[in-house]
Amino acid sequence: MTDAPIPAIHDLGGASRYRCTPVERDEAPPDDFGKRVDALRQILAQKKMMTVDELRRGIESIPEAEYFSLTYYERWLTSITALMVEKGVIAAEEVR
Repeated sequence: MTDAPIPAIHDLGGASRYRCTPVERDEAPPDDFGKRVDALRQILAQKKMMTVDELRRGIESIPEAEYFSLTYYERWLTSITALMVEKGVIAAEEVR
């Protein structure tokens, strides 16, 4: 018996319910919420407070049920928030 790691949400490796399907193009620009989240990401990156790799790690760490209940930019904000708590920039108690 091996102690294989528990796969994260993005470690789906051939699961039939996630087989590739044609990509639907979404040409719509981000809404105001998405623009604000992206602006926050850009500011934090410019201030060297987070990297895109850290953002991705946080997104990929969101539990499956929560991940699929969030929108694209809600996933970003969830990752950014967790990262800022992890780095001590904000306290967990400050997040509602």
